[in-house]
Amino acid sequence: MTLPNIISLARLLSVPFTVWLIMIDQWRLALVVFCLAGLSDAVDGFLAKRFGMQSRLGQYLDPIADKVLLVSIYIVLGAQQHLPLWLVILVVSRDILIVGGLLLLYVFDQPYTPKPFLLSKINTATQIILAASVIATLAFAVEAAAPYVQVLIFAVAITTVASGTEYLIDWWRRMNRLEGE
Repeated sequence: MTLPNIISLARLLSVPFTVWLIMIDQWRLALVVFCLAGLSDAVDGFLAKRFGMQSRLGQYLDPIADKVLLVSIYIVLGAQQHLPLWLVILVVSRDILIVGGLLLLYVFDQPYTPKPFLLSKINTATQIILAASVIATLAFAVEAAAPYVQVLIFAVAITTVASGTEYLIDWWRRMNRLEGE
């Protein structure tokens, strides 16, 4: 168990606590915990690459922790009507598409090492920034941030569709190669 894996695991374990804080309207503490979880995504990746601490477990644990964190936060913020439901459905659907594609490759015994596309990393960062912005707006009652949040909502929508499309094209190519064999 490497340090980056421990950080990813801590991010994963922070999810229920963060969701609970949001549900009981403890916005400032939720913001702190969520931002630490979001920053941990960058830290674990940096440590893994910079100090050669990459592992097979980390290749799976890091994206799982990201998806569980973001999907959970988006669902709870959507259920409380702090994010539009269409955006929540879009974000969750993209992640289901990704997981479903991985399962399909596994079923067909196709080796796949999770390696996110650059667009996927941008999408994850944009999703984290939007969620943190919404939580911060609620924590500090900043009405002036509403236009900024609207821009982020559309940025997340665009990067989510683009990233999902990129994964779909990649799996389509893989499955076509499989069919040709």
